[in-house]
Amino acid sequence: MNLQKIKDFFAKDLYATSTTGIEILEAADGKAKVQLKLDSRHKNALGFTMGAVYFTMADFSFAVSVNSDLNSESYYVTLSSNINMMNTAKTDLIFAESIPLKRGRQTCFYQIDVYEMVGNEKRMLSVAQITGYKVNKAI
Repeated sequence: MNLQKIKDFFAKDLYATSTTGIEILEAADGKAKVQLKLDSRHKNALGFTMGAVYFTMADFSFAVSVNSDLNSESYYVTLSSNINMMNTAKTDLIFAESIPLKRGRQTCFYQIDVYEMVGNEKRMLSVAQITGYKVNKAI
């Protein structure tokens, strides 16, 4: 699928793209990578990146990866999710990558790593697991 078409489709997710500022970098073969440039709106009262930022990154990366086949007759929606916070960001550019661990007829299970690059090393910020459920596009 054409990456620009995927970006155009997911631009309708205004919370992730417009409000939060997440950008899609890659989407193919059931995987996705997104990025976010952090600024003051992403901070909590303590001055750390809000946990909701990491969750939004994970959820959006999942949505892009699992629904990147725009010609499919169905969508996947989040059925359940779990996220473990590991670190707060030290840099102002963070990434989320989602990979499928299982894709069944009605459900799927993905792992999403949210991280930053410190030098040439990935520094994990959070790890999420999301179970998706298949629904018809007619909903």
